[in-house]
Amino acid sequence: LKLKSVKSAQEISQLEEQLQGWGEVILAADQVLRWEKPWFPGALIGAVTVLFTMVYYLDPSVLTGVSCSVMALCLADYLVPILAPKIFGSSKWTTEQQQRFHEICGNLVKLQRRMVGWWKRIFALKEEKPKVYFLSVISCLVVMAWVGQQIHNLFLTYLIVSLLLLLPGLNQHGMITKYAGMAKREINKLLKQKEKKN
Repeated sequence: LKLKSVKSAQEISQLEEQLQGWGEVILAADQVLRWEKPWFPGALIGAVTVLFTMVYYLDPSVLTGVSCSVMALCLADYLVPILAPKIFGSSKWTTEQQQRFHEICGNLVKLQRRMVGWWKRIFALKEEKPKVYFLSVISCLVVMAWVGQQIHNLFLTYLIVSLLLLLPGLNQHGMITKYAGMAKREINKLLKQKEKKN
């Protein structure tokens, strides 16, 4: 356990070094994603809507879309570390900012570990229970194919991106816990009513 925590601390430290140039931008994005101001969710959805409306009207080919996305990432990777300190004007960080940056990096490391863990579980399931694995994967892919056939690709991507961007704020404000609890109570009520009828 001690070795694991040391390894985790090393991973967080390495990620902090790699993202140091992006620090100000990451902290600003964190504030927006966690809805520190009441108008942030509307601004998020507005920005995503404008972006997807542009893509819809320009209707680029897949190759053009991929090229433009990679080009934007390369430009951001080059320009952000240079321009961020000038824009945000924060050459020296406060202790609170440094602590929040450390927490964000820790959360990113945890997220990466969870994803790797899920990936390993899927492969473990494939080795231990190949029939269950096969049925699960095929069922999921069939459902995804059906949903993809019913809903336009771009609109579906818009919904997924919007949901992913709103998740941190929903979680921060306790909405996910609240509505998940409500749904759980309703399901329990239905199950109890069914048991009484039987």
